[in-house]
Amino acid sequence: MLYPLTFETIFKDKIWGGQKIRTVLGKDFSPLPNCGETWEISGVQGNVSVVKEGALKGQSLQELLEKYGEELVGKHVYERYGNEFPLLVKFIDANDDLSIQVHPNDRLAKERHNSFGKTEMWYILEADETATLNSGFNRSVTKDEYVKAVENNTLNDILNIEDVRAGDVFFLPAGRVHYIGKGILLAEIQQTSDITYRIYDFDRVDDKGRKRELHTDLAVDAIDYTHYDHYKTQYEPKRNQSVNVVTSEYFVTNVLNFDQEVMHDYTHLDSFVILVCVGGSLTIEAEGGYRIPLKMGQCALIPASARQVTLLPDGDMTVLESYVP
Repeated sequence: MLYPLTFETIFKDKIWGGQKIRTVLGKDFSPLPNCGETWEISGVQGNVSVVKEGALKGQSLQELLEKYGEELVGKHVYERYGNEFPLLVKFIDANDDLSIQVHPNDRLAKERHNSFGKTEMWYILEADETATLNSGFNRSVTKDEYVKAVENNTLNDILNIEDVRAGDVFFLPAGRVHYIGKGILLAEIQQTSDITYRIYDFDRVDDKGRKRELHTDLAVDAIDYTHYDHYKTQYEPKRNQSVNVVTSEYFVTNVLNFDQEVMHDYTHLDSFVILVCVGGSLTIEAEGGYRIPLKMGQCALIPASARQVTLLPDGDMTVLESYVP
């Protein structure tokens, strides 16, 4: 019988990574010198998550998909994606600015890399007082203007820069130029893809004095040059209510702020549900007596066959609830 699943964390050291994965989220990434990303639930080839606890401990997400199929992910999701798990969940610690980058959409990613595209969202867990990030352009830009800005090293002049604080949400459809700024710790929910086109990396070098590869030519046809009025998601957190922050063709995400017990009925969904704890702690109680504790920085996968779960918060807790529509 399937039950709410937790997975072993996959740690990634990055040139821009820091220590908050350990100091804030309590995850030991030794022997890595730093940790820029943790992959919490992943079906990416070469980085497939492994079950951490319970009767299925040690089995990979891929093995579970092949064995349980729609019982794990839902009939609709299984028909759409087969044995490819469609979402990837990460935590990212930016001790320095990440590269300015863009991700291709499904069509381009399939054509060039035989991969899904990468639409994603960010939920800010912590941000230094002066922390900023980039999402999109600050005005309408033509492809030629963009190319000239890259060539002239004036790209920053046309980027939309946002001040950030804890609780902010950004939705980034494939094609949107972006970077995460120094001093930000966030949770990311995205399509299953590891395709990134790096446009500019601030001329930094690794410990061997080498610059990272750029993909400026590939990026040109992947970018959405449209200027939008709003890049930060506008929402009001509500105590003991679920608030929708993202509705896309790839995933829906709600923010749950609770300080009292709540039962969630997922009978109407034909999808798995991912719960990401981004504040406080709670216990997930499911059919069969399963009880899964979660604290900030931890995730659980609720299989499609689990119709009801009860969330038991330890005081105030904040959880991201995501599923495939």
